Amino acid sequence: MHTPSAQPSGRLFAVLATLVAVLATAFVLAPHTLAATRATGGFSEVSTLRRTLRQAFAEYWSSGERDPTPGLQTVIDYWSRYHLVKAAIAVILLIVLIVLGVVVWKAFSRSGGLRAAAFASAGVLVTMLALSCVLLVVANIQGAVAPFASLLPMLAAGGSGGRLGDTLGQVRQRLADSSTTGPLEVMISDFVRYHAAMAVAGAVVVAVFAGLSVASWRWLARTPRSDRRTRRVLGSYGVLSAVFPLFMGVVVMANTATAMDPAPALLAFFEGGW
Repeated sequence: MHTPSAQPSGRLFAVLATLVAVLATAFVLAPHTLAATRATGGFSEVSTLRRTLRQAFAEYWSSGERDPTPGLQTVIDYWSRYHLVKAAIAVILLIVLIVLGVVVWKAFSRSGGLRAAAFASAGVLVTMLALSCVLLVVANIQGAVAPFASLLPMLAAGGSGGRLGDTLGQVRQRLADSSTTGPLEVMISDFVRYHAAMAVAGAVVVAVFAGLSVASWRWLARTPRSDRRTRRVLGSYGVLSAVFPLFMGVVVMANTATAMDPAPALLAFFEGGW
């Protein structure tokens, strides 16, 4: 009696699991190609992007102008598109994981023995992947909204001697003296946007998970005590969706504080503390 109804679920599970694998691969491999343009061709390797950024940043700083030089603007535009593509793929992946999670937990509630244990393990794995995907969505939205600030860690990665070293020394000195130039004003502005984006996105996540927690507990209260597996799933999600916002709440407060007073945090970054 259970075989006919189980077959569609099995096929759906296989399709969704395949989609997860394809999207996870696309998240890693596709952004470079999709973010590239005919004019620039993108950046084939991270080392090429880092080298181009360092050269362009040194030129931009020496210009003293607010508007980025063409070379730096090319890097910034590429990085924004790159993160936008990754955010879009991560959103689709998150939707697929949510659907897969529903399928898995429904199968768990109808199964017994080793099958139930297998579905429970799969459900935990899918849930952890979904939570990780939420963080990927938020982080890539942040990178798309403030690509210049998102690029800053590449300036210090792997050492910074020569012209770039002198440039970063000037940046640190300006920040320490609270004196600004056109480029530094733009950097601080984008740094504020970078942390404000995380604060806003994190606040949305907190609100969504708080709502999910309330919904889970209400559903649990309406579920008969005899349906122990469903109650177990709902209780687990109720706890998880209450704990996860606590973590995100800390992230929101930290980023809000940085956005309100960005200069010390930006100086700490250039001094190796970020």
